[in-house]
Amino acid sequence: MLSTGASISSDALADVRERAYATLLGSALGDALGATVEFCTPSEIRAQYGVLRKIVGGGWLRLKPGDVTDDTEMSLCIARSLATVGWSPADIAGRFAAWFKSWPVDVGNTCRRGIARYINHGTLAGPFNEGDAGNGAAMRVAPVALATLADGRLLERWAVEQGHITHNHPLSDAACVLIGRLIHMGCTQQPLACLQREVQCVVAQFPSFRFTPFRGLSTAYVVDTMQTVLHHFLSTHSFEECLVATVNQGGDADTTGAIAGAIAGAYYGPTQLPRHWIAKLAPALVREIQALSEHLVERSPFGRGQPVVI
Repeated sequence: MLSTGASISSDALADVRERAYATLLGSALGDALGATVEFCTPSEIRAQYGVLRKIVGGGWLRLKPGDVTDDTEMSLCIARSLATVGWSPADIAGRFAAWFKSWPVDVGNTCRRGIARYINHGTLAGPFNEGDAGNGAAMRVAPVALATLADGRLLERWAVEQGHITHNHPLSDAACVLIGRLIHMGCTQQPLACLQREVQCVVAQFPSFRFTPFRGLSTAYVVDTMQTVLHHFLSTHSFEECLVATVNQGGDADTTGAIAGAIAGAYYGPTQLPRHWIAKLAPALVREIQALSEHLVERSPFGRGQPVVI
């Protein structure tokens, strides 16, 4: 575990790089696993799969096994931007626009609206909108977390700025920052009790995120998404168990899977990511994720030698 203010050894840096890789790869795995049962109810999943434990494709998008959706594709837009030019919301928005124009397999309604606003008006943020409390900004925040490792204040600023390109709502902002902080803590080997305290602090500030008792809702509303992710991350004991439990909740399962995969990947590390799941992803995607995760850590405050500030 890296404590606050600790100096950084070569072994610690290597471990953080591995956990950063597991963060982005875990998110892609959760996306690919969950896309099969997106918009399904738990009973529908049980009737068709019993328990979905394999990446099999299909679903309403009729994906091939291992295909990913907008969750991963928008995250890659941010990761590529950060690795190439550093922090630039304009560059990120431009990459979102180019991706949007490429006819992706799926685009969430709020993301669609925000990208269209940027294309038509060139604005990097819209005004507050009650309808912006979706999970589309939270699903793609993992690269920002990796690029800001060791600097919580920088994370807060960048997480919100990338979110506001498409989503301007306090609950979306809070979810983006919480996910980023949990990734920070996982990548720096903070104990589970620290992650639990962080969650408790955010729930105290935003009581709607409270997940005990768990209501079992897994919609695209960011509150339902966060309740599902937090409940299953904190009530399971391995990466695979966390992801299987999360996506079998159904609903917006590719997004809950992607977010849970990022947090659990950071916390558990790459050795816990099932090899048979990784084998389903396109090799080029896995290679790019590894290269991008390394670039993001190298460019982060942590990679430049800044002590960890939790």
